[in-house]
Amino acid sequence: MSFATLTPFLLLGLLALPGCFTNKGHQGERLYGQHCASCHGEQGEGIGQLVPPLAGSDYLARHPGQLACIVRQGLKGPIVVNGVAYNQLMLGVQDTTTHRKLSPAQITNLLNYIETHWGNHPGPAGARTIAGTETELHACGER
Repeated sequence: MSFATLTPFLLLGLLALPGCFTNKGHQGERLYGQHCASCHGEQGEGIGQLVPPLAGSDYLARHPGQLACIVRQGLKGPIVVNGVAYNQLMLGVQDTTTHRKLSPAQITNLLNYIETHWGNHPGPAGARTIAGTETELHACGER
């Protein structure tokens, strides 16, 4: 086949390429809306002294290596966020359609969304990776 013959197929392939990524492109934001926003707020603002904020959260910055486990397993017991004490149960997150735990890739996308919005910043290593999330989950006894 000549280049002229292949050109329409190449153009069609290039036009279809963005569609390959659109399903995952905003997965973190969608997961936040599905699993977190009802308690932590649409903008991560929390609910008074009942639910801690994620926006501008010093807790996120101080505990980056525990966040994947918190998302997966939940959190029980007292914590302090931005100088305010909280002691409410947070359930671990499950996929609402399959009732299975979120995958490491889904947790990675969710945490990358949270850590780059509302005044939060990713840790010194930058954006999370799936391998890093898998390592965190393994360390807390999850896979």
